[in-house]
Amino acid sequence: MKKKVFSAALAAMLLMSGCAPKLDKKDEVIQEDGKQEKAIIPNYQISENFYRTIVPFKPGKARGMVVSNLNTRYDIVEFETGLMRIAQDNFSPKDYLFQEGQMLDGDTIKAWLKRKYTPEQLKEKNEQLKEKNMDPVKNLGLNPPDSGKGSVEQRNEDSPIYLAHVMEHDYLTKTDNNSLQLSGAVIGLALNSVHYYTKEKYGAVYDYKIPDEEVEREGKKIAEEVAQRVRKTKGLENVPVTIALFKQAPQNSVVPGNFIAYTHLDADEDRIRGWEKVNEKYYLFPSAEAEKDHRDDTTYFLNFKQDVEKYFKNYNGVVGTALYNGEELVDLKIKIPIQFYGKAEAIGFTQFVTGLVMDHFPAYVPIEVTISSVNGPEALIVKKANEKEPQVHIYE
Repeated sequence: MKKKVFSAALAAMLLMSGCAPKLDKKDEVIQEDGKQEKAIIPNYQISENFYRTIVPFKPGKARGMVVSNLNTRYDIVEFETGLMRIAQDNFSPKDYLFQEGQMLDGDTIKAWLKRKYTPEQLKEKNEQLKEKNMDPVKNLGLNPPDSGKGSVEQRNEDSPIYLAHVMEHDYLTKTDNNSLQLSGAVIGLALNSVHYYTKEKYGAVYDYKIPDEEVEREGKKIAEEVAQRVRKTKGLENVPVTIALFKQAPQNSVVPGNFIAYTHLDADEDRIRGWEKVNEKYYLFPSAEAEKDHRDDTTYFLNFKQDVEKYFKNYNGVVGTALYNGEELVDLKIKIPIQFYGKAEAIGFTQFVTGLVMDHFPAYVPIEVTISSVNGPEALIVKKANEKEPQVHIYE
């Protein structure tokens, strides 16, 4: 998979240069979704790594579910932006337009996230529903059934919840008759790395760390079923589809989880042929794990941190989030929260930190530094890979 790293700083850089794009340039097309509707394609694309999105914006059919299903806001952001990053291997931003998922609705995803019923459980459940004059339940759960063996704790560890969320992204193309058609889709499967459970209804929460190989194995099994269900979903019967596996981080993590693998189905395929490994991982700087796995980069960061602290005595709030692709550091975001006592001080400190960024880190590393105070963001420093001059923005 090609390495592509998104950054919110790209948008901010447009502001820094004083040339934010004018979006009045547009291309009007017809979007056919049950009825013909006019849609607008902005002609301006702020980066080759970002997809253009049609206007008016159409929210996904399962909008908002990701917030309650994933553990942290870091996972929420990475799951969505990482899915776009993976999409680029088969759906180029030059040729495709982005739209939130319109084929899988909230009720469908909720049904998929449930545990699968055993035949006995399904029979008992439907008998209960019949007594209440309710429709029988469909056995669509993709998570394993409760084993029903041993104690409650053993049952939870024996059959953990693997699948936490399903996200769909759609990719559209323009046809010769000036209309839009669905030409691709990406399905993200967010998997748990830790299973949380209670022994009693309102008791203490326990956790079971799911081994990495088990997460991947079960995720691929779930993906096999998803591939077949996708082909039975109206609108996705003959569309190329990418399915990606995301391993979310534990609830107390301060860095996001990461994608571990993806597969692609051509328009005429309903079974998975093979998988592409995604060798990405996030690290917190400073941390024992980063020190163990990436000693040199940790040393660069610690030297930078030490020099920042010379400016403000007794201060140790500098933290970083680093994204690695294999052994290569491909993105580093640093946050420096601090109390300022005036704009002049903020400007002076920003100039000082900018110099440290250029002095302490290798030229090939893209870096984004956010300086903030109790009043909000104070400054943003962005250094692209192998660029001699960083972009600096002081917030008014």
